[in-house]
Amino acid sequence: MLPAMKRTKVRIYVEHPLGEGQSIALARDQARYLFSVMRLAVGDLVAVFNGSDGEWEAEIASAGKRGGVLTCRVQSAAQRNPPDLWLLFAPIKKARTDFIVEKAAEMGAARIMPVRTEFTVAERIRRDRLQVHAIEAAKQCGETSVARVDEMSALARILETWPADRKLMFCDEMFAGKGATLSGPSGPWAILIGPEGGFSEAERRMIGAMPQVVSVSLGPRVLRADTAAVAAMTLWQSSLGDWT
Repeated sequence: MLPAMKRTKVRIYVEHPLGEGQSIALARDQARYLFSVMRLAVGDLVAVFNGSDGEWEAEIASAGKRGGVLTCRVQSAAQRNPPDLWLLFAPIKKARTDFIVEKAAEMGAARIMPVRTEFTVAERIRRDRLQVHAIEAAKQCGETSVARVDEMSALARILETWPADRKLMFCDEMFAGKGATLSGPSGPWAILIGPEGGFSEAERRMIGAMPQVVSVSLGPRVLRADTAAVAAMTLWQSSLGDWT
């Protein structure tokens, strides 16, 4: 065990296995951030995580304009995985979609699934860009896991092969002021948030026929899609998640 050292406030995500003595080659953008923006130098410490091996304290072994090398010293936090919770949502305007992904990642979603409904406005998403938002959210809030962001898929296609053991918390504006109380075992769950125009009647019938569905009210007011995502995550976490 190495002697205790002052912890760094600089934290980065790496796509590299982590372990004692492990060397990590830095990409050009990571080197620029550490050495030009944060003004770190050889011998300084950086907190690193990769979503699966916990957080590690790493020392800067070499630094250059286009790259560098870190060496893992000691694990500073064990791996902590979120509850088995998915968030399904219909993408909206770019900035508000970014907000939903960022907050879902911060609040403990394990998987974020953009879905295309009959009334979805957004035609496409940049999955890679949204994944970066999820990584940044994990970096900023001290998480050791990173939510996975999927490509956008048709809601009907996803529900056709829905896992039998995964409960689906259905949040529809039609339930404002009514709906079931959220309860039951934690286990595998998912949250479904509708688009700005709400769900179609055909979609409501399809969802309502699923035995895994629990229809839940998010209060007496009709919420914007991004607000509803945060409200639903809060409700689930406080009732069944790792906040309890």
